[in-house]
Amino acid sequence: MNKDIGSLFKGKIAIAIFSFLFVVMFQVIASHGVHAQEADEMVQYRNFFGIDARLVVWIVSELHLMFAAFVLGVPMFAVTVEIIGAKSGDIRFDNLAREFTKLLSAAFATTAAMGGLLAFCLYGLYPGFMRYMTDVFHPIMFVYALLFFAEAFCLYGYYYSWDILKEKGKWFHIFLGIMLNVFGTTLMFLANSWATFMMSPSGIDLETGALTSLHAAFENFLWMPVNIHRLIANVAFGGFVVGAYAAVKFMGAKSDEDKAHYDWMGYIGNFIGLAALIPLPFAGYYLGREIYSASPVMGNIMMGGAFSWTFIIQAILIGMLFIGGNYYLWNGMDRIEGAERYRKFIIFINVIIFFCFAVWLTPHNLPLSGEERALIGEQYHPFSKFFGVMAAKNAVVNLLILSTFFSFLIYRRANKGEILPFSKHGNSARIALIITAGLTILYLVWYALGLSHLELEADVKQYVSPLIKCLIIQITAIVITILLTFSNRGKFAQVFLLIVTSLIAVVYLAYYGFVVMEKANMVLRFLSVTQVSVVISCLIVTAVLDVFIFKNAKEVGQIRWGKIPLRSQYALLLLCVAIVTLMGLMGFIRSGLRMNWHIYGYMQDTSDGAFTPSIAYMGWTTTLIVVLFLALVSFVFWLAGLGEKKKEKTA
Repeated sequence: MNKDIGSLFKGKIAIAIFSFLFVVMFQVIASHGVHAQEADEMVQYRNFFGIDARLVVWIVSELHLMFAAFVLGVPMFAVTVEIIGAKSGDIRFDNLAREFTKLLSAAFATTAAMGGLLAFCLYGLYPGFMRYMTDVFHPIMFVYALLFFAEAFCLYGYYYSWDILKEKGKWFHIFLGIMLNVFGTTLMFLANSWATFMMSPSGIDLETGALTSLHAAFENFLWMPVNIHRLIANVAFGGFVVGAYAAVKFMGAKSDEDKAHYDWMGYIGNFIGLAALIPLPFAGYYLGREIYSASPVMGNIMMGGAFSWTFIIQAILIGMLFIGGNYYLWNGMDRIEGAERYRKFIIFINVIIFFCFAVWLTPHNLPLSGEERALIGEQYHPFSKFFGVMAAKNAVVNLLILSTFFSFLIYRRANKGEILPFSKHGNSARIALIITAGLTILYLVWYALGLSHLELEADVKQYVSPLIKCLIIQITAIVITILLTFSNRGKFAQVFLLIVTSLIAVVYLAYYGFVVMEKANMVLRFLSVTQVSVVISCLIVTAVLDVFIFKNAKEVGQIRWGKIPLRSQYALLLLCVAIVTLMGLMGFIRSGLRMNWHIYGYMQDTSDGAFTPSIAYMGWTTTLIVVLFLALVSFVFWLAGLGEKKKEKTA
């Protein structure tokens, strides 16, 4: 009964190492077994005790990816929080980072075990396909194994050395955390190359399958877009899962001190989740655009074919995330004295968010009934013909992001009163703002120059000119914003930049999107990137500006951590369920886009399970995966809390 909690995690190290040793051993056996007999004499497919092999792999792979997303996302903000604590000297941040790492270490062994189970399922159920993948990627698989050990040693070294390095070796401890992130991110990049190779194969002869370049196979066309998308998604995923953990602990807390701690932890989790969620649609658009570029057929299937309705479900889930995140922020104002000054804005933000959600949700082809068609004289609803197209959806997505960002701003300044003039913040504030604005402007100039040098036909290229003008107007607005700030009118400068950005990205480019769709449809992709560029430039400059404007501002009241309505904790739980469901749905879309191909364009799936699931089949399977993941992660976190309870009893 008096065993140290360390024994629990030592067991997890052993589980993780032995699980991966089995994986590596299986890979070695499989790679050498290729030459034992002719390929056409080998079994290509098996089932799992009569259960469809694809269903088994689908469930196991999604569970592994969800745990991996948590294990990869949490270290990023754990180390960031620890650095903030080390710089500020606030022990609360150090304790919070340690609690994040406790959850991480608890989930790591489960992730490794799921990875081992996935490898066994793939090699056992799809031996022919995995023989080929091993032939192509076996050098990278062994590098993956070595990096896994490096990640494991960094993780447990980081966790167990916390007290030892707390006083004199804090920055070395932070270095261990940084290396943990480096190894974990590299592992994700390696594994992504295998998945994206299946979608956009390169480096092989598509007739014979012979490998021509391992580098080209590894760095295939979709590799970097998936890396960027998954990296941001993992941070959002980890933040919302941590927020749900904090919500459960808050609702079970007995003391005011514990309630305050877990309220703060839930806020940090929601903040991280929303901060990563804001750029996530941009990364998703980039990935979708590159899928179109890699294969127009795959792109049409994604947005206009068998998978089009899954994006309606995606819109619902993303809408839930934005609505839930904003709802939690607004409830959080109850704990802040002086926040009532800003409550008048909430109703307007609410209306905007629900309007954006409705437009985003509207399908392009919303059919009418027979009577309605006879009355209106059209096959599809006029509302969907206007709001169901990408021009309208791109506009409302950017408006939704700007509205959520505005919620962040009013929450940050909820208890702030009189601010210091910007001129009193010193040269460091001016330099930081000039560097931020300068880098942002350089990006906008670079993209504008790229648009001006596009090789398009004259009748099409003329529609690019207004996009360049929009970028020039945004650059001018940023310069004016900086000048206004230096003149001690920072608040007005923020409002000015937000209004200009909204007029460009939401109003004008929404209208111009319909013009482009009618006259020069191929320009629409450049219009969308222009909208993204304008909005991101606004978010970056306004956020940095806000930090300095309200630095050392007079406080109207205190933040009373723990004094938040209980309904806010249910919002955190809803966000967790929504992000887990979204992760499962997007995993299905990414993998399912290959249709009946193992490797798109080269190796066809000829098994009995080679069919595109119906929406209902997908829904039930994804629901099962979500329930299994939430049950498993709850069990793992419960195990991690056993040592904590024992310490409380012995204290």
